[in-house]
Amino acid sequence: MPSGVLNMLEGLEDVPAYVLDAKYDILAWNRVAGALLGDLDTVPREDLNVIRWMFRSPDLEQHLCDEERGRFARSAVRDLRAAAGRYPDDKGIRDLVAELLACSPPFAELWASHDVEVRRDQRKRLVHPVVGPIDVDCQVLHVPDRDQRVVIYAPVPGSRSHEALRRLKALSAYRSPSGG
Repeated sequence: MPSGVLNMLEGLEDVPAYVLDAKYDILAWNRVAGALLGDLDTVPREDLNVIRWMFRSPDLEQHLCDEERGRFARSAVRDLRAAAGRYPDDKGIRDLVAELLACSPPFAELWASHDVEVRRDQRKRLVHPVVGPIDVDCQVLHVPDRDQRVVIYAPVPGSRSHEALRRLKALSAYRSPSGG
């Protein structure tokens, strides 16, 4: 992980930000992202995968019925297919796809469509159990030489969502960016 990316994560004090690889493993995150997404430091490295979380979630059907979350699920599968095309010999991607094909009929249906897409920015609504709903623009910055992405959840400055993230940051204990 480039030190400049880790420094950027730490510098983004009021907005959640994390780094994904091509198969959606979370490689590093800042303190606010850890507070928003759960205590990521306690999650085993092999379980830090956004697509796995989504398609193994007991709430998957609700997510797929929601327009915004369903769009993200479809886009993520298309983007994973694009990564599988770029890295046909990557065992991690092959294993993740095989796992999800075996346990998630919705994933299998989306995978079978053979659609390909590179993930783009989108609007998201997250609901945190302590601070409530948070509306953000999800910005995706590509790190092309490593095929990684920095994902930033940017609320409108001064908005209720921005204040909710500030409260969440204040409630979390200080931690430096993780991963690397």
